[in-house]
Order: sequence, then C-alpha cells, then structure tokens
Amino acid sequence: MLRRITDRLDFTRRLGFRLGGLLSVAILPIGLISLVQNLHLSREAERSAEIALLGRTASAAAGERALLQSALGSADALGPAVLESLDRPEVCSQLLRNFVQRSGTYRQAAYVPLDGIVECTSADSADVPIDLSDTDLMRQFLQSPVTAVTAMSYGPVSRQPVVVVMQPLYRDRDLIGMTALSLTQELLRSTHAMDFGTDGARILTFNSRGEVLNADVTDRGDFQALLPKGRSLISLLDDGKPTFRATANNGETRVFTVVPVVPSLVYALGSWSPKTAGIGVFQVSRFGAVLLPVALWIVSLAVAYFAVFRLVLRHITVLRGQMRRFAIGNRDTAPPVLEDAPTEIADVSQTFHNMARILIRDEEAMEQAVAEKTVLLKEVHHRVKNNLQLIASIINMQSRLIDDPDAKRVLRSVQDRVAALATIYRNLYQAEQLDAVEADRLITDIVTQLVTATQVSGRDLRVETDIQPLTMLPDQAVPLTLLTTEAFTNAIKYARAPAEGEAPWVRVSLSQPTPGHGLLEIVNSAAPTQDKKGTGLGSQLIEAFSMQLEGEITAGFENDAYRLSLYFKLALTSFGHSGGSPRQVVLTSAARAGSRH
Repeated sequence: MLRRITDRLDFTRRLGFRLGGLLSVAILPIGLISLVQNLHLSREAERSAEIALLGRTASAAAGERALLQSALGSADALGPAVLESLDRPEVCSQLLRNFVQRSGTYRQAAYVPLDGIVECTSADSADVPIDLSDTDLMRQFLQSPVTAVTAMSYGPVSRQPVVVVMQPLYRDRDLIGMTALSLTQELLRSTHAMDFGTDGARILTFNSRGEVLNADVTDRGDFQALLPKGRSLISLLDDGKPTFRATANNGETRVFTVVPVVPSLVYALGSWSPKTAGIGVFQVSRFGAVLLPVALWIVSLAVAYFAVFRLVLRHITVLRGQMRRFAIGNRDTAPPVLEDAPTEIADVSQTFHNMARILIRDEEAMEQAVAEKTVLLKEVHHRVKNNLQLIASIINMQSRLIDDPDAKRVLRSVQDRVAALATIYRNLYQAEQLDAVEADRLITDIVTQLVTATQVSGRDLRVETDIQPLTMLPDQAVPLTLLTTEAFTNAIKYARAPAEGEAPWVRVSLSQPTPGHGLLEIVNSAAPTQDKKGTGLGSQLIEAFSMQLEGEITAGFENDAYRLSLYFKLALTSFGHSGGSPRQVVLTSAARAGSRH
C-alpha cells in the first residue's frame, strides 16, 4: 500500500514540480499582501458607497423632512391660540381656517379633545362636529399621548390619504387633547427628489411604530413588494444597520438604507437595486481582489515553468533519452552534443558524448577479442572431437581384427565411452555459449547412438525417453554424460523380458524436480528371477561419476524392473541461474533501436 502511494507521488520529485513549489512559497507573501490590500480597498469603497446611499436617501427625503418638521412646529405653535378660544368653538375654528389658508400646505387643522368630538377645526361648518372617538388615531393617542406622526388612509374631512402630525395639548399640566395638522400623501410624495439617475430606486417613510406614512408608489402591494422579505419595519430600527442587502418580497436582491427624517418620529427607507446602488461592482471587485493574486501566481508559475522548460527541462529530456538509448544498446554512433543548451548542460552533453565514444571503442575491442577467443576455443573443441572420433574409429577397426568375444566386448565399451566424449565436444563447439551445455541434447545423442548400435546387432529392444531441457556447466556435463553412457549400456545389457511374449524395454528420463537440482533415471525391465550385481567396471565408473557430480545415487529392483536414479545439485551457470533453458542474452550493442530501458 505504501509502495503504491509512493509511486503515485513520484511526480513530486520532478524539477518542474519542485520549482513551482519554491516559487509559490516565494510569491506567497506578495500575494497575501496584495490580497489584504485589495480586500481593504474593496471594503473601503463599499463603505463609501453605503455612505453615499445614505446621503442620497436623506437627500431624497429632505423635502418631506422640511414639511414634517414645519408641521410639528406649527402644531406646537397653535396650542396657546387654541387654549384661548376653547370656550368659543366658532372663533377657534376660524383661527384654524385662517392658518390653513395662509399656509397653503396643510389639508386640515383641528383641536381634538380627549373624548374625540372635534368642534374646533378648519373644516366647513357643515362637517362640524366630527366624531373621532372610534378611530385608530384617537386610540393611539390615548394609549401614548406624545408627539407623533401617523397616517390615515381615509381622512374624515378630506376623504383622501393623509399624514397627521399630532401635538399633545396641556392646560396647567393636565392633558386636555391634541392639536393636529394633516398633509396629503400626494404632497409629501412630490417632495421626493429621485431625479438623479436612480432608476428603480424607491423611498418609503414610516413612523416609530412601524406604520408606513408615505411611499413612492400609490398601491400598497407595490411598496410591500419592495420591502425586505420576512422583516418588519420596527426590526430595521432595532438592527442598527443603516445599510444592508436583503431579498425583497418580490424575490429581487436589493440594497436597503434607513435614515431618520424626524429623529425618533419618522424614518425613511430607501430601496435600491444593486445596479443603481453600485454595490454589485464592489462585489465583483472583492472577487477580483482574490482572483488577481491567484492569476498572478498562475502566470508567474507558467512563465517560470516555460523558462525552466526552455532552458533546462527540454535539454535534460533529450539528454536522458540519449542515455537510455545508449544504455539499451543503441551504440552505432556516439550521441550528438546539444548545441543550443546552456553552458552547464552543454558541458554534461559533451562529457557524455566523449564517454560514449570511448565506451563504444572499448566495447568493440572487447567484442572482437571475445569473438577471437570463442573461435579459437571452438576450434580446439572441434579438433578434440575429431581426435576422439578418430580414436573411436581405430578401436572399431581393431575390434574387427579380434575374434575373441570378450575382447570385442571390452573394445566396444571403450569405443562407446570415447564416442560419448566426442559427442560432448561436438556439442561444445556447436553451442552458442561455451560455458553452458545443453545436457538434454547430449543425453539424447548418447541414447540415440547406443540404440542405433543395439538395432544393428538385431536385438529386439524398446527404448522410451523423457528428457527435459537442462543447461549445465561443461564440468558437470562431462561426468553426467559418461555416467549416462555407462548406466544406459548396463540397462541395455541386462534388460530382460518381464513376462513371456513381451519385449524388453529401457526408459531414460532427465528432469529438474526442484530449482537447482537435477534427476536422472534409467529403468530397464528385468525377469522375475533375475539378479544383478554391480561389481564390474561400469558400476565403478557410475559411482565415480556420481561422486564428481556430488549427487545421491540409488539403484535396485522395483516391480520386475531395475531402477537407477541420480539426484544431483546443479552448479550456477554464467546466466546467474542453475539449470533450465538458457536465458537468451543479447549483447547491448546488438539491442534493437528504439527499445525502452
């Protein structure tokens, strides 16, 4: 598991990755400073925009502020005059009518006693008295007899939506009623200064109770759609946030500002679209404050990587490819020197070029020397084989001149041993590798030669072989071959029919039961009453050859058969392993071009 994770993280060891990491650490302080400064500037700009919105909202409600403050002052100033004429309703009413006519601003003026029956009013005498005892206006005043500004959707005299300014009236510290002035909502709405490129902006005024006094739209549903969703007007005063962003009731995200028109009495709520307010630009700038350092980091890494790739990595890649191709055997010519590389890399390339040229020269000299030695050694083996064959032919000629059967048999055994040695040397000079012999091929040749001689003698014998590939050193192949010759000769000699009507047989097998060990078995059929004693020269030679192989030899009768087994240890060949098929080794100079290392 750890090895798999390490392999996946191998890219972290590359020069480009490490350079990017170091450059990132170097750029990090500059990027953080830039990020902090950009965010600070963005917050400052957004704060300035919020202050500007507050000023624009206050400016838009400035006309309404002047009217309401004037109405509050007028209502307070009318109090003493009303007190003097309370006992004379006609005089009081005429006083209020004259005031309304002279001002030209107010819709109605009245003195409202605590019982709600109005007799002192600027309305026509036909409308007097006016009963306000069962109105919300009267109930609110009785609950909280303080200076207040409220709205009536239907004025009792004007029959129009009006805003009423109320001032409590006291006589000798006793509350006796209030003076009230009404202004039309249309007049207050006309004072909203929304002519400075504020498309989509709306101004709404409300009192300290959260009641809407006036709005830029006449339909109540229209201005409700522009209020913050799920929030009351009273909660906007409690938050203490003069500017905030929220979702309006119509689902649109808007910017809201709250400014006092008449402190503690009337407030103005500005509802602005983000485009008109300019807040969206600052949101983009805040995003840009983060994006700019990131873009700077990416561009810096790209430029640095391109520079390193152009100056270093591409040359190292080419040089690495040359080294790999040289290592797997592409050595026809020395790799070319990198011409347009920096001096340091060009020096490395020149050094590798010189080293490769020297190695190619030395390798060619070594291969030529090895080839010469191989040819000479094969020639020696060839001549030894010819001499042994000559000796075998001489022995054969000598045996033909002798009539004694025992002498002929002895000469025949000597001839077989010499032929076996000749077979070994024939395989040696025919082998591709002189330090390794294919034992299976040797034994097959020996068995074939002896079987041929047996067939010539006219004897009916069945021979079965199971010889598997096995590679050995010549020092082991020679005693193994000679042991096989002696054992197989004995098996042919003593093979008998196991039963009447059956032909005698001999089985030869060579295998590698375990890595590094070989097993030779020679089995011949035997008669039920046959007795075989290994006291001759062949048995002594078999024992001597097994000792040379450092093997364990067992022999004996098994179920009408005589079995000889040799279990021996295989010596390491030049291929770095013991036994088996020889590994195909190709000189590096002969490796195919384009092979991967």
